[in-house]
Amino acid sequence: MKVEFAPRSVPLQRRLQTAAVVQWVFSFLGLAQCCIAAFIALLFTRFWLLSALYAVWWVIDRDQPRKGGRRVQLLRNCAVWRHMRDYFPITLVKTAELDPRQNYLLGFHPHGVLAAGAFLNFCTEASGFSALFPGITPHLMMLSLWFRVPFFRDYLMSGGLVASDKESASYVLQRPGGGNLLAIIVGGAQEALDARPGSCTLLLRKRKGFVRLAIQHGTPLVPAFSFGENDLFDQVRNPKGSWLRWIQHRLQRVMGISLPLFHARGIFQYSFGLIPYRRPICTVVGKPIPVQKRHKPSEEEVDQVHEKYLNELSKLFEEHKAQYNIPADSHLEFI
Repeated sequence: MKVEFAPRSVPLQRRLQTAAVVQWVFSFLGLAQCCIAAFIALLFTRFWLLSALYAVWWVIDRDQPRKGGRRVQLLRNCAVWRHMRDYFPITLVKTAELDPRQNYLLGFHPHGVLAAGAFLNFCTEASGFSALFPGITPHLMMLSLWFRVPFFRDYLMSGGLVASDKESASYVLQRPGGGNLLAIIVGGAQEALDARPGSCTLLLRKRKGFVRLAIQHGTPLVPAFSFGENDLFDQVRNPKGSWLRWIQHRLQRVMGISLPLFHARGIFQYSFGLIPYRRPICTVVGKPIPVQKRHKPSEEEVDQVHEKYLNELSKLFEEHKAQYNIPADSHLEFI
């Protein structure tokens, strides 16, 4: 008699997907603190030499985050990222070809709470970036603060993350031979304070530094909108002018990072927790906007290119929003 067992692949896949997302959330919320604690703790054990040697390496290697980082393909291709991709799921959509003989500056919108789409699409191969854009190497900018954390800095660079300063951006954009894409989450940490389901507000109206950078290097601008990025978490209400928003802005000025009070679901229940909801994210990469190189662009030139970028981003949003269940009366709002 043949005995058949009920398949358990679906529950197993769900557990693997949830575990992948848990480790990703932990890496952003707690891994840096753990790395600092481990570095200090080792100094008071018989393994103190490990921290001492790493400190020497840290000093020698201190400029690497500003020189393109140090990606590790083995980690970028790790299976855990594919499980994370399938949890939401996350997809990457190409609307135009990118010439591998050129470098590009990509503006990513919106930031969301933890920038899940930006991380998975540009710091891993889970969504097939290299297959969609052959010959293009992605670099995602992140606050320089995080590259000062021992061990954690190496983890960040392994995925292709680089420091978010002008020196780092210029290093990538002026690389000879082309084939490099610098992704900037233009709204930054401040935009995360407005990240909530249904929000179409982008902190972009006065953000022109990335445009000036593109003009100075003659680098085409590429708009990208990540549908569903704001839907992963709920956030405690913090309207402008409220005491909570005031505190968050003050902390951002002091620490350089925003602290949105977000929540979603738990690991074993769905009512409350820090694990993001299972909601699809689709990052749509638009067509490149040609930029004429000017070593010292005027304000008028920057404003013209910036306005063109806003129009192209709005057009990208309007053309694709119906596919991702965005109401017809919803439009991008630039502040």
